[in-house]
Amino acid sequence: MTGPADATGARAPDVTGARPPDVTVIVAVYNTMPYLTECLNSLMAQSIGLDRLEVIAVDDGSTDGSGPELDRFAATYPDTVTVLHQANSGGPAAPSNRGLERATGRFVFFVGSDDRLGDEALERLVAYADEHGSDIVVGRAVGVNGRYVHQKLYERNAPDISLFDSPLPFTLANTKLFRRALVEEHGLRFPEDMPVGSDQPFTIEACVRARRISVLADYVCYYAVKRGDASNITYRADHLSRLRCTARIMAHAAGLVEPGPQRDALLSRHFTWELSKLLLADFPDLPAVTRKSLCDGIAELLDAYYTDALRDGTGVRRRVRFGLARQGAVEALSRAVTEETRQGAPPFLLEGDRAFAVYPGFRDPEIGLDDRYYEVLGESVAGRLATGTTFESADWDQHGEDLGVTVRLRLAVTGDTSSVTVALAQGAMPQSADRPGARRLPPTQPRPRSPGDVTATESAAADGPGTRVLARLPVPAAKAKKGVRVYLDVAGRTYEIPVRTGGRPLPLARRWGETEPHRVAAWPNTKGRLVITTGPLREPGGWGTRLWRALGSLGSERKRSG
Repeated sequence: MTGPADATGARAPDVTGARPPDVTVIVAVYNTMPYLTECLNSLMAQSIGLDRLEVIAVDDGSTDGSGPELDRFAATYPDTVTVLHQANSGGPAAPSNRGLERATGRFVFFVGSDDRLGDEALERLVAYADEHGSDIVVGRAVGVNGRYVHQKLYERNAPDISLFDSPLPFTLANTKLFRRALVEEHGLRFPEDMPVGSDQPFTIEACVRARRISVLADYVCYYAVKRGDASNITYRADHLSRLRCTARIMAHAAGLVEPGPQRDALLSRHFTWELSKLLLADFPDLPAVTRKSLCDGIAELLDAYYTDALRDGTGVRRRVRFGLARQGAVEALSRAVTEETRQGAPPFLLEGDRAFAVYPGFRDPEIGLDDRYYEVLGESVAGRLATGTTFESADWDQHGEDLGVTVRLRLAVTGDTSSVTVALAQGAMPQSADRPGARRLPPTQPRPRSPGDVTATESAAADGPGTRVLARLPVPAAKAKKGVRVYLDVAGRTYEIPVRTGGRPLPLARRWGETEPHRVAAWPNTKGRLVITTGPLREPGGWGTRLWRALGSLGSERKRSG
């Protein structure tokens, strides 16, 4: 029997005089060589020390040499590493449960056998848990070899967070430090009949039951590795398997959390992430029976959990796809995915202060999907507005001493354009504009004023409806490099869009006559953005300036004498 904890949270020796380890690391293993070796090396190198560490590795019927490699480590570290061998169970849940049954540490930590830990990870995690009395500590994780790991949770250390008002729902892997007393008190185990996602029910219930959850963000504790052949089980599962497992996860979560804002906050992850990934560019190429089964299954989940608040909080692109799936409009959904993949976003229809993305099925009486699904509700629409912004042409013009450039754009908006206001601005592109799509400006950030007059008139283009924008921008000689940005107000929200030129260069323009000669040129840069360069043709006061002035004067005399 283990003795009581001291002031630091450490356990006193049991009746045999042996002190239990601080942390048990459980490793479920199936065919992960050579990544397994690096994983185990990272565990043996932990700064917490082998005397405070227990490793239980469960070989789930590997056939690639993983089993012998585990036995080699067990022989080298017999007081630290325990290896269990079993027939293949089809997923990581069963081996993880076998590890829990043998664990003796105050805390347990799960590590993927193709992943690895930072050298000080376990020492820091246990110390943080003891300092704050945490039942769960989430250490900062990063992806390796292109593995995606959501980073929002790791902005700062946080001793006490909630599952319902933090980014934690987007970080539901079991690769965390759990107090073993919490696990055993509530009998937490992994569902062994789920081939993928079996860690989520465990993690969600642990987070609901935990008295305190902490985030350790100032040290990289976990390196999540994407294998070179992408053979991680997450990448192997087919669409219908992922749908079935997602339905199980959502049902489990709904059984723990009453309907309302907290449940919405938790399940928003599954609509935004798991279900949305079933309706991506590969959806139209799936067999017809699979597409119908996916729509039927998604419709059941929408009927059960997709509240109006969740619907309105989902971006219009996902919202339309969910709505079409809910209505059983399989062909319209396939067309929406295909057209957006090939052509970009559809035009926006403006009606007063409302904007609608005109995806397939919009106001189709046979589909009967409410307009609310197509409405742009002030959300950021990255890729939508920018994709619909087309550079048509730019020409140099001069009115007296005023040199300028006239830029013509076509915006994929149509309808009542009285609610649209447009501004163009010159200046260095913000870093955010280098990302695809439009950046929604915060309400408190003023929109730059246009340096020239801008008019927007609705017109029909050969390749579809749109609103043409004609803007004249003065070209100040003092500025060397300029970019062009569009600021577009749609339905009360302002978006900043980099102008794409489509590879069209502009001819050189020179400024002659009574003022200093200047060269002005414009070209598309490597990002397809219009770049305007201006500057004196010669340094002021030099012989070149006097020569160009003389040539300019000569030209004027010839015109008068002619």
